[in-house]
Amino acid sequence: MGGGARRKADPRRPGSDLRTDLEITLEEAAEGCTKTLEVERLVPCEECNATGSKDGRAGFHDCPTCRGTGQTISNPCPKCRGEGRVHKDVKVTLRVPAGVNNGTKLRSTGNGDAGSNGGETGDLYVFIEVKPHDIFTRDGMDLHCTMPVPFMDAALGGEMPVPTDTLRVTPYQLDEEAL
Repeated sequence: MGGGARRKADPRRPGSDLRTDLEITLEEAAEGCTKTLEVERLVPCEECNATGSKDGRAGFHDCPTCRGTGQTISNPCPKCRGEGRVHKDVKVTLRVPAGVNNGTKLRSTGNGDAGSNGGETGDLYVFIEVKPHDIFTRDGMDLHCTMPVPFMDAALGGEMPVPTDTLRVTPYQLDEEAL
């Protein structure tokens, strides 16, 4: 029985997925909106071109303490300390579809941490929280409000205006497919 040649481990490591919460108004949930978020994430180091090496070139040598990559950097970049990635606050534009509700999870592909050694970038997951409205509460696709009704109208019937002007949304604007 013979042994085969030993393969070096793949040094590429995918970046981590990130999570953030986004609070929006009931109007924004009903109509949909575009939001710009600021997210701290790992991005490729510009000083070393994400190589991790001080001179910007891969200066690797074999080492048994390499965290599984089969090599270490002999001349690490002072900015990223050989990681090839640095922390940075990044602005991410996110389209929130009409009809979202509390707990809706949106994925922004490629806006997580950068991978190391050329690995794939992670994703950003945004969890939606809809702020309580002063007048309306939401039950699925329905909006409810409590209004005082004079006794005579309650007993004999009548018409009551509903303050929909505070919401600025017609009932047909909610997009059930976006849920």
